[in-house]
Amino acid sequence: MPTSLCGTWDMISNVNFDGYMSALISTYLRKIALRLKLKKVIERQGDQYIIKTLSTFRNYAISFKIGQEFEEFTKGLDNRHIKSTVTWQGNKQKCEQIGEKKNRGWAHWVEGDKLHLELYCDGEVCKQV
Repeated sequence: MPTSLCGTWDMISNVNFDGYMSALISTYLRKIALRLKLKKVIERQGDQYIIKTLSTFRNYAISFKIGQEFEEFTKGLDNRHIKSTVTWQGNKQKCEQIGEKKNRGWAHWVEGDKLHLELYCDGEVCKQV
């Protein structure tokens, strides 16, 4: 069984967020997003995961079951309709997102007492801790 990702996590580092965001949104929104300190809340209720990304500007939440494709509307982020599937690959929870943008998705995993997140889209990769 993979390590639990559940908990409340405060962002302490954010590498290439601007590059990742440039693949998704306008310059104006990118400038706002770069100033935010994000908080991630991950919960598990039975076989359902709930991931909330919280900030002073906007909040975003998704819920899903591992291995089941779901429709996602990235409202408040890049406002796109995508199909997402989250799976476990070793100790990483990986999400593949199919839609307008190519090679889009993310991966979460825990190392020590830190949650790591890789976001990727159109060749851009952002690494957050």
